[in-house]
Amino acid sequence: DGVTEVLAHHSESLQDKFIEIPCSEDYDSHKRFEGCTPRKCGRGVTDAVITREEAERIRRIAERGLSLGGSDGGASILDLHSGALSLGKHFVNLYRYFGDKIQDIFTEEDFALYRDVRRRIQQRIAQAFGISSASMYLTKPTFFSRINNTEAKTTHDEYWHPHVDKVTYGSFDYTSLLYLSDYTEDFGGGRFVFMDAGSNKTIEPRAGRVSFFTSGSENLHRVEKVHWGTRYAITISFTCNPDHGIGDPVL
Repeated sequence: DGVTEVLAHHSESLQDKFIEIPCSEDYDSHKRFEGCTPRKCGRGVTDAVITREEAERIRRIAERGLSLGGSDGGASILDLHSGALSLGKHFVNLYRYFGDKIQDIFTEEDFALYRDVRRRIQQRIAQAFGISSASMYLTKPTFFSRINNTEAKTTHDEYWHPHVDKVTYGSFDYTSLLYLSDYTEDFGGGRFVFMDAGSNKTIEPRAGRVSFFTSGSENLHRVEKVHWGTRYAITISFTCNPDHGIGDPVL
């Protein structure tokens, strides 16, 4: 694994930590949007945007939704926008599959909290990178993940491979993760790792912690395999291209 440096320990409460790094050339092969497309690149961590209590409420949304399905392997996904829900080795559309029963699972308050959290994260990213939050658009996929140590059954379960978000999803310009459970208390393994030349920079999840970064090759990353327990998080990503924007999920 080379040298590992912990950027954010699970036991500390960080106000704001930001590290600027040179941008990759990934953005050059896409249309540039002045005042939004990254010219300043980097990564940040904060425990000051979302409270632990809010993170618990959001985790309960994830738990309720994922209890309707779940992957046969170790990684389950719930996307409130598209309705995609892991079920066995496949995905179903939550909204079509459960129809009106959805009203018994989620409330308007759930979706209002989701919108509020998304907005605050968006503003924090804009502030860190010196852009206008109005020039950023939520983009897909934006999803809850539940990871445990069950053996992978399909390629969707193999979450631990190094990847670049801008390469995987062309629309991504800024990626954020809101952690909904605690490293070493709720699960073991499952740390987030930036893979830099010569060393790894690691973030230990903590409920309410937000990590965010520009989505290009300057932030090659992976998630360690979860060894025990259950790790919950939500990935919320933004694009500068309004054509790739999506609205907040609605009940």
